[in-house]
Amino acid sequence: MVKLLLLCASLALGFFLIAEIALRHFFGFGNPPLYIGDDEIGYLLKPNQTTKRFGNRIRINQFSMRAGGFTPTPTDGQHRLFLIGDSIVNGGWWTDQPNILSNLLSNVMEQRHPGERYETLNASANSWGPRNERAYLQRFGSFGSETIILVINTDDLFAVEPTSVPVGLDRNYPDKAPALALTEVLGKYVFKGKPDPAVEASRTEEGDRVARNLKAIADIQDFAKANDAKFLMAMTPLKRELASQGGPLDYEIKERKRLIEFIGERGITFINFLPIFDAQDDPEGFYYDHIHLSVRGNELVSGAIADKL
Repeated sequence: MVKLLLLCASLALGFFLIAEIALRHFFGFGNPPLYIGDDEIGYLLKPNQTTKRFGNRIRINQFSMRAGGFTPTPTDGQHRLFLIGDSIVNGGWWTDQPNILSNLLSNVMEQRHPGERYETLNASANSWGPRNERAYLQRFGSFGSETIILVINTDDLFAVEPTSVPVGLDRNYPDKAPALALTEVLGKYVFKGKPDPAVEASRTEEGDRVARNLKAIADIQDFAKANDAKFLMAMTPLKRELASQGGPLDYEIKERKRLIEFIGERGITFINFLPIFDAQDDPEGFYYDHIHLSVRGNELVSGAIADKL
């Protein structure tokens, strides 16, 4: 009996070690991208971290950007662009570092302008809205960029005010690495538990959220002007807004019209990707899921932004 128990224990330990190593090595569990809270920005990716998830490389620099290190101002002859947004810009764990929007944009600009060098900074985080992005620019500046490019999706029109509440409470915003890869997997996919009430409360906001986010966009445009930079704004649709999926809902149509009026009043250079996506063959292929873009989607968006630039 003792030998049987020891054998079972040895097998269980061996299975545990193999599973732990496999989850870490092949999937990157146990080392998720970490976040830090901020009173004004709400939250940022923790500076100076590198990880790999499902084979996709993720590098975060000293300014919480998904980018490598860079000089405080552009080097001689270098064109610097500043891309800012939410998880669409960030690319998340589902996008390998070379395939995020900012890297693709630099590549396509250099292909179209042989002999010129382009660098695109990438300030972004999951679920950021215009008010998070405004606060980031006010804190860090635009590092001498000649163009600031704000990319939002339809949901961002309704984004709540910046808050640090989810950091450390929501499993999607961890502030420290789990003790084990198995712990992360079980917490994410098996024993999810109920959402934290404080986190749920932080995702609500009374009043006209759209107006507050439009004000933040106006402030970002003013920031660009004050820093001698051009300003370009783009909006990607949710997958269900595609014509093949039924089109935008009534409340989205209403607020989209409001956005267009605002853009006209402000004279903002704007790319509306809904009709662009609808005009393509198989527009569903531009998506990784219901909202986030695939590499093919990133290629189309980066090319359209390059057209405007």
